Amino acid sequence: MMQAILEFNWMRIPYALLTIFIVFNFGFLMNATIQKIAARVGRRHGIPVWQNYVDMIKNYALRTSITHGVMFYLGPVFRLSGGIGLLMFVPIIYGSDMFSNFSFSGDLILALYFVFFGTLGMALGAAESGHPYSAIGITRGLSQMTAAELPFALAVYSVALQYQTLSITDIVAAQQGGVLNWTVFTNPFAVAAAMLSFLGSMMRPPFDVVLAPQEIPIGPPTEYHSSFLALMQTNRALFPVAKMAVYTSLFFGGAASWPVFFLKVFLLYMWSAFVGVVFPRFRVEQSIRWFLIWGVPLGIIAVVLV
Repeated sequence: MMQAILEFNWMRIPYALLTIFIVFNFGFLMNATIQKIAARVGRRHGIPVWQNYVDMIKNYALRTSITHGVMFYLGPVFRLSGGIGLLMFVPIIYGSDMFSNFSFSGDLILALYFVFFGTLGMALGAAESGHPYSAIGITRGLSQMTAAELPFALAVYSVALQYQTLSITDIVAAQQGGVLNWTVFTNPFAVAAAMLSFLGSMMRPPFDVVLAPQEIPIGPPTEYHSSFLALMQTNRALFPVAKMAVYTSLFFGGAASWPVFFLKVFLLYMWSAFVGVVFPRFRVEQSIRWFLIWGVPLGIIAVVLV
């Protein structure tokens, strides 16, 4: 153990912090851009691109004297930990020792744990909120999460079988040499299942069944406040980009530079944004049925073909 500590490259920590800073700002600007696009579709002006920064700084400066229990306030902490943990164990820039983060220390299974970690933490936090409708939000969230992540799990299993490895870096390396080597061309059924799952995991319309803003005025944005809400806003910038980094690495050849990474992540984000502004919100049972009818069969076909 002592030898492993001595051999650890401590210079990775500053680069990891730099990665968090870059992804955080890119995520905030991209969220504002998507909100602008959605507003324009609805013939509104939308928020200024800097509004998210103003809201976050204001919330970090606030404090609260309301007490709901320890687990209630650990929910946002778990949520942010899931986003940062996922980002740290994914090689953001392929071939770069600076921005490979700590991907050498974990594999695809660890990354999937971080995907689920934040959601489960928020479910535990909501359970301790004392709100009479918190059980509704928990049921909605975990039900859709299970239905949406099942096609993704099948797609990941298919990709691991295809490349005979659970190392994200090795999966990216196997896709080098040309666009036709990307998983989207070599295993299209797995990518199709994962992209359908992606829509649900982003929690945008028509799959925003947890917040249900047109139905009930409750949920994390109203239950949490002050610095706890700021933690959730920070994660809202980090976690989607980290998740899209996983998708880019597994299915679209990874990224060898920051401009390529920004472009691929933006195009992936636009996929969910386009669907969100076109389709109305599903009911809970419609959402779950949709993933089971369309996403799961594609994932099963991908596994069978591999």
